[in-house]
Amino acid sequence: MKRAVTLLATSVLIVLCLASAPNSKLVFAQTPSYTIQNVDYQIQLLSSAHVVVRVTITLSGQTGGSFLLGFPYKYGNHILKGVAYDQNGVLPLNIGVQLGNRSGFYGAEVTLPTATSEVFTAIFILSNDLVTQGTAGNSVDFPAYPSFTQEAARCAVTLVLPSDAASVTVSKDDGTVNSTSYIKENLLPFTNAPAVVTFTAAAGEVQRIDFVSLNRVITVDPAGALAVTDTFRVTNKSPNLVSSVHLDIPINATNVAAKDEAGRTLQTTVEAETGQSGVDVVMQTSINTGTAGTITLQYNLPNAPARQGTSFSFSLDLFQAAHYYIDDASVEITVPEGAHFVAPTLTTLEPSLSVTRQLFQESLQVSRKGVSNVDYLVGTENTLQIAYDYNVLWLSFRPTFWVWGLFIAGSIIYTIWRRPKTGAAKKASVPRLSAGLSPDNVRAFTETYEERRNITHEMRLLHARVQKGKIPRNYYKSQRKTLEARLAALSKNVNQLKGTFRAAGGSYADLIRQLDAAESEIEKARATVRAAEARHRTGEMSIEEYKKELADYQQKREKLDLQINGILLRLREEIR
Repeated sequence: MKRAVTLLATSVLIVLCLASAPNSKLVFAQTPSYTIQNVDYQIQLLSSAHVVVRVTITLSGQTGGSFLLGFPYKYGNHILKGVAYDQNGVLPLNIGVQLGNRSGFYGAEVTLPTATSEVFTAIFILSNDLVTQGTAGNSVDFPAYPSFTQEAARCAVTLVLPSDAASVTVSKDDGTVNSTSYIKENLLPFTNAPAVVTFTAAAGEVQRIDFVSLNRVITVDPAGALAVTDTFRVTNKSPNLVSSVHLDIPINATNVAAKDEAGRTLQTTVEAETGQSGVDVVMQTSINTGTAGTITLQYNLPNAPARQGTSFSFSLDLFQAAHYYIDDASVEITVPEGAHFVAPTLTTLEPSLSVTRQLFQESLQVSRKGVSNVDYLVGTENTLQIAYDYNVLWLSFRPTFWVWGLFIAGSIIYTIWRRPKTGAAKKASVPRLSAGLSPDNVRAFTETYEERRNITHEMRLLHARVQKGKIPRNYYKSQRKTLEARLAALSKNVNQLKGTFRAAGGSYADLIRQLDAAESEIEKARATVRAAEARHRTGEMSIEEYKKELADYQQKREKLDLQINGILLRLREEIR
């Protein structure tokens, strides 16, 4: 019996071993089928003290699948952005993963294409909190080497510091070097090696500055000239006062000028580098530690060339940020009145792009987070192709509008001046007051009615200004609330006086009926325009049909305004 139990136990053990054999084979198959031949590891310090870590990896073997790399875990909280790419474009990158089966690391997973990809690059931007500045110089805390799950045959490290950096010392666990480059042969798996580099540099070369936001507004005039306004919001995190700031601008920018948030003109020095351009702005009032400041740059770009008469197009580099990292950036491109965008089209717009259409004008908005020079390196869509149609006849729109306005006003004045002055003529053209009416009633009605028209016009102008961003929305709301209260009181008085005229009967009651009919026609015309605007916004109505509706509305509105002016003029004649 005992021998039978032993035999049974042995049989079960053999079966379990055989059953586990396929699983063991699977684990072996999951072992990477490539080796890490070479690693080019670069640490770059930007002028804003942000740290750019660039890892270029050369593999041999079959590379399809995922690749893990990372850093000591303490650097994970400082990573602001990560991207990966090879010669064919951007690669999927997932950061914040575990590095193999080890703890104490902040890992990133790069998904490689199924085809053999020998060389690829991963870039990480780290915050400027890793930089310490003092009277003795600057120090940067950084990972001495990247961490992998297998051995790397060779790792070449390069530190990119300010050009005038001196007294460079790199302190790390495997020895101290006094150079901006060093090499590690046979880098072991799961290497955990923090390091610190100390150096001295000229004042202002490295400043711990956070670029909180960049708002860029590009206005295109009818001739195709581009005027740009860049508004930077920066925060000083260094222990010293910031008296000057380096800002990147397009290499073809001209007429560069700068102002602070108080509107004071700042001294600027434009510096051109290889493939890029920048401007050093000297502040009139230095930015204290822990406080924020605003700098506004204004400059011009080359004109958008015209093609085939009414079509304009130009290429735009959305953001220039070679020396710093911007948390939030936006660009607004406004074309002339009457122009409309041809490219990019609504169907090709990415989520960060949007188009705003007003009565006669269109603008394109682009928003991005985490903008830096990395966007250029990885092939991110940072160059935008803009094309729009614009008919030069729109140049005469506003002058024509004013000429017609002056002509109408002059016609009214001429008509008043040419009216007969005899008493008999006045009696023939103006009805007598009824017994229940007095000149004070007529005067109060005409003055109140005119004031109500003026306030209505002022509200429309106020709405147009806030839509174009010329006034703050809070100011708009407070002003509108005041105007609406005044408009309600005036409308109440007008309606009461209308009742008095209707009760009086005769010609005055007929004038009020004509006035009511004209107001009703104006309201119907406004409703038609609002409906056309909604249909145009949703794409149900073309721009040509929409403009025709607006033109019809303007023509009808002018005609009805003339009719109302004539009724008010007849009423004023009574009190003269």
